[in-house]
Amino acid sequence: MWLLLAFMSAALLGVYDSLKKKALKDNAVIPILFLNTLFSSLIFIPFIVLSYMTQSLEETPFLVAAGGWECHKYIVQKAIIVLSSWVLGYFGMKHLPLTIVGPINATRPVMVLIGALLVFGERLNTWQWIGVSLAIVSFLLLSGSGKKEGIDFKHDQWIYMIVGAAILGAISGLYDKYLMAPVEAGGVGLDRMMVQAWYNIYQCIMMFVMLMLLWWPKRKENTPFHWDWAIIGVSLFLSTADFVYFYALSLPEAMISIVSMVRRGSVIVSFLCGAAFFHEKNLKAKAVDLALVLLGMIFLYIGS
Repeated sequence: MWLLLAFMSAALLGVYDSLKKKALKDNAVIPILFLNTLFSSLIFIPFIVLSYMTQSLEETPFLVAAGGWECHKYIVQKAIIVLSSWVLGYFGMKHLPLTIVGPINATRPVMVLIGALLVFGERLNTWQWIGVSLAIVSFLLLSGSGKKEGIDFKHDQWIYMIVGAAILGAISGLYDKYLMAPVEAGGVGLDRMMVQAWYNIYQCIMMFVMLMLLWWPKRKENTPFHWDWAIIGVSLFLSTADFVYFYALSLPEAMISIVSMVRRGSVIVSFLCGAAFFHEKNLKAKAVDLALVLLGMIFLYIGS
């Protein structure tokens, strides 16, 4: 069950990345990121209100548990990690091809795998190791294809931003497992809906401060902001993808190393969108590498 949810989350993330690329085209990054956090917050506020004031969500997966500062302090830290990753990722994606950003982001499972082995003591079986190995090789080959497009990975600031976003994303994935793992298993034992609902709200508050302090005073000097309906789509698909992801992690048998690896399969969806809608280059070489990604996902599924 948790693996199927991870695949569903991957598909939703692929659409989310593609909509994000469209929204960022010739557009200001900070206002878009603020609006994304705002719309995501608006999606979850009704669930918070209904959970606190009524019993209509009892026995449903949408119930938001109550908790004091001893719980919310962890969620604030989660918001800071994710928002830092998003800021770097949004700026990088604006200036790089989607078929380059996807493979770099796809290195996150490798980082998460190392962390899961060291921190949570997770162990993979033979099928899973084959799947992980194939995925790692395919991601490396796919990233190398970017050199044919004249992108210098060693001296490009946007590449560094995407790499930084990937590292922070991997840290966030490990932190998610820690937040939702039972207390007896060494985790915090937080409710998944509580984490998702409130970290979006905290991010929105942080982004509003950034908007007012960093972008608004210099808005006429920087890239102007224009409305794009893809902005709403970004929030909808991300919120749904994260809901499925958190639900998968809340299941006792879920392995963060595998969930993270499968979620990076979103690169397949974003690749197809990059080819169909953004007309990006060097697609034949990248298609071979994507075939290895698919093969790796199949081995992961068999092993789990």
